[in-house]
Amino acid sequence: YEMSASLVGSEMCIRDSVNITKVLKLYLVTNRYDYSDEEFLGRIEKACQNGVTLVQLREKEVTTHKYFELATKVKEITDRFRIPLIIDDRIDICQAVDAAGVHIGDNDLPISVARRLIGPEKILGVSAKSVMRATQAELEGADYLGVGAIYPTKTKVITKPTSIETLKEITRTVSIPVIAIGGIKEHTIHNFKNTEINGVAMVSEIMCAENIADKVSDTIKELDQVL
Repeated sequence: YEMSASLVGSEMCIRDSVNITKVLKLYLVTNRYDYSDEEFLGRIEKACQNGVTLVQLREKEVTTHKYFELATKVKEITDRFRIPLIIDDRIDICQAVDAAGVHIGDNDLPISVARRLIGPEKILGVSAKSVMRATQAELEGADYLGVGAIYPTKTKVITKPTSIETLKEITRTVSIPVIAIGGIKEHTIHNFKNTEINGVAMVSEIMCAENIADKVSDTIKELDQVL
């Protein structure tokens, strides 16, 4: 995250200060499971401390006030480690805490509308399951694509499978960075060799790890062999 400490959290153009391709390498998507807030935040902090390159706060079943509270606390952590914070779905929360950007899916606002609302200075990530969606997202202002679910996932987010062949077709077609998402484990990372992705997003593999420090370190080693 190429930003001086004095600029973290300011109104500068975040897109200009971040090497998006690099920060997508190990993308942590949060899930609270049954953790207390303290344990939840502690796990995010441990992941940031040990090498995740980007954090997305994803909350599907909380009030707006609770989402804001969590986002504020998570951003305190990510700012400390100079890691970008992306907010899932909620442009209002992204703006309220001055997060680095927002990630939207098929059922959220149209891509062009999301770009207009967040402005040119913030990062816009878009979920894509097809080449058509991927090319549309690129044309309408997406900075990166999240492609998946590649493998079955037990998160509460409803997903449809996306093949690795479709993933390859998307990376060949668009010029913006692409990450793979959905049920990805440390031992499946080798399957992404020659896909030309820029990183992977993980949820349970990191959030539920017995030793987060070791899990992040080992995952980065695997990614270094593939990316």
